Amino acid sequence: MSKPLEGKVAIVTGGGRGIGRAVALLFASKGARVVVNDLDAAPANEVVAEIEKAGGEALAFPCNVTDSDFGTRLVKAALDKFGAIDIIVNNAGYTWDNVIQKMSDEQWDAIIDCHLKAPFNLLRAVQPYFREASKAEAEAGKEVFRKIVNISSISGTTGNPGQVNYSAAKAGVMGMTKTLSKEWGRMKVNVNCVAFGFISTRLTEATAEEKTVSIDGRDIKVGVHPDRLAMASKEIPMGRAGTPEEAAGSVYMFCIPESNYVTGQTIVCGGGRGGF
Repeated sequence: MSKPLEGKVAIVTGGGRGIGRAVALLFASKGARVVVNDLDAAPANEVVAEIEKAGGEALAFPCNVTDSDFGTRLVKAALDKFGAIDIIVNNAGYTWDNVIQKMSDEQWDAIIDCHLKAPFNLLRAVQPYFREASKAEAEAGKEVFRKIVNISSISGTTGNPGQVNYSAAKAGVMGMTKTLSKEWGRMKVNVNCVAFGFISTRLTEATAEEKTVSIDGRDIKVGVHPDRLAMASKEIPMGRAGTPEEAAGSVYMFCIPESNYVTGQTIVCGGGRGGF
């Protein structure tokens, strides 16, 4: 079986559950060694165990992406374990919704910190490694491409009521992507973005009950009422929500050698819903 990511080292934030888990498993199946970051140790360890059972290599790195030293610690852990970093997927995230007049500063800051500041911190931390690696490769007459895939949302492309914090953060991610594609092109780093539509995860599962999960010490409401979910599905041209595996496929497209001349782009993985 072809393994286009053979020999590559990939970091996936939020890699213990949902889309991140699907990305980590897909990358490993394609030959990558994967650093699985998650807020909680248990799901990160489970993904690592699954990768290792299939014959792959992985490292669990449980950490809150909003910690101030998150980026430097994660980069060091990847380099200490595998000696290289070739792919970074900035995927970690959640939603904490409210209309603007009821949204607290805490809600705004939490979502901006998780979805926008955390990718910034990680990418800033990895830049020195990319710079030195690309310099050495250029001197040796080699052209080696590295890949960044930032995760956005159709809330960032079109807006969404009740998500002024999330929509602003996800729009910012697209701006970050475009800027870094220009700054890092000389280092042969492709920087692209995937904006997801409705993807089936624990955050969007159908439920008529009031359900919450604990994220960073906060009880965050999760799930979507079945009636609303049915209505949303009707708005999707393909007629249903996407699966985590389908979402992972759109990320993978940006990480294969065939995409080496594609950078600064955002694609929408939404079943036909949520384009620009």
